[in-house]
Amino acid sequence: MQTIPTYRLVISGGGTGGHIFPALAIANEFRHRYPSSEILFVGAKGRMEMSRVPEAGYKIIGLWISGLQRSLTISNLLFPVKLLVSYFKAADLLKKFRPHAVIGTGGYASGPVMLAAVRQGIPTLVQEQNSFAGLTNRKIGDRVNTICVAYDGMSAYFPEQKVKFTGNPIRSTITSASIHRDQAIRSFGLDPSKKTVLVVGGSLGARTLNQCIASALKTFTQQDVQVIWQTGKTNYTEMELLLRQSGVSVVKAIEFIRSMDEAYAAGDVVVSRAGALAISELCVVGKPVILVPSPNVAEDHQTKNALSLVARGAAQMVRDKEAAQQLIPAILNLLTDEEKQRQLAANIRLMGRPNATADIVNEIEKLIQPISK
Repeated sequence: MQTIPTYRLVISGGGTGGHIFPALAIANEFRHRYPSSEILFVGAKGRMEMSRVPEAGYKIIGLWISGLQRSLTISNLLFPVKLLVSYFKAADLLKKFRPHAVIGTGGYASGPVMLAAVRQGIPTLVQEQNSFAGLTNRKIGDRVNTICVAYDGMSAYFPEQKVKFTGNPIRSTITSASIHRDQAIRSFGLDPSKKTVLVVGGSLGARTLNQCIASALKTFTQQDVQVIWQTGKTNYTEMELLLRQSGVSVVKAIEFIRSMDEAYAAGDVVVSRAGALAISELCVVGKPVILVPSPNVAEDHQTKNALSLVARGAAQMVRDKEAAQQLIPAILNLLTDEEKQRQLAANIRLMGRPNATADIVNEIEKLIQPISK
C-alpha cells in the first residue's frame, strides 16, 4: 500500500473574499489529497481573513501590513516600515515552518511572504484572479515559479512561459451543489412560486447595489418579485432597518450569505459586482446575471471582467454611475424575458472552469514532488 506523503504548505492572500475564498479552495483540495499535510495561512492583521480562515479550520498568522491609500495619510507614511517589518517576520516564519511550497492569491500580506519565499529558494505559485493583474502579483510575477490565471492575454503582465490557464478556484460547495430551486428558496423563508432575484455585492457589500434595492422595496412587492439581498457588513444595520420600516416581506436582507450554493440555486436572476471570484462562480452555476462593476478598484478591472462576458453574450452590464436609473428596470425586464435568461445562462456556462481548483493543485504538485523525493 502506497503511503500518502506529508507536505507543508504556506498560503498567503486576503483583504477581500476575492483573495480569501480561492486560497481556501486551494487549501481544501490540497488537504483532500494529502490529509496529514500542514497548511499555514498568512494574512494581514485586522482584515477579514483573520476570522474567515480559522472558521474554515486553518491556522493563520497576521502581518502588520496594509495597502497604500489614495490620499496622504499616516498609514501611507508608515507603509515602508510595515513592509519591512512584515518581510522580516515572513522570512523568519518560513525558516521555521520550512514549507515545500508557498502560494500567493494576492492582497496586502502576499507580497512580503512571496518575496521572502523567492529569496529563500522555496517553490512559489501565484494565483491571479482578475483580467487585470493586481499590483502585488505584478511586482513578484517575474520571480515566482508558476502563475495560474483565469483570463486570456495575461502574458501582458507575466512571463509567458510561467503562465498556466487554469481558471479561478471556487468553493467545492458551489461545484458540487445539487440543491433544487424550490428547496433553496424555502430555506430563505420565501415562496417558490414567485420569481426570485439574488443580489450580492461581494463579501463587504456594495453601497450602490444596496441603495438601488432599498429604493425599490415597494416596487418588488407590486411586481410580485422576491429578493435575497446580501447587504454586506458595512450597510447591514441601515438597510435592515429600512426594510423593517417598509413592512415589505418579499425582500430578505442578509449581512453575509454563508450558504452560497443555496443562494445561487434560489435566484432566477443574479445581480452582482464583477469581482473575479463572483464571475467564476456564476460561470459554473450558469445563471442569468446582471453585472454592476465596482468603480473603486485598481485600473477599473471589474469593468474589464464584466465586458469579457458581455462580449460573449454571457451577461448584461449596468455601469455603477447609471445603476440608480437603470438597474431596477433591467432586473424587471430580464425577469420577464425567459428566452433571454436561457441565452445568458447557456453562454455563461460555456465559460465555466469547474476543475480549476484541481488544476491549480496539480501545478503545486509539479513544484513540490521533485524536491520531496
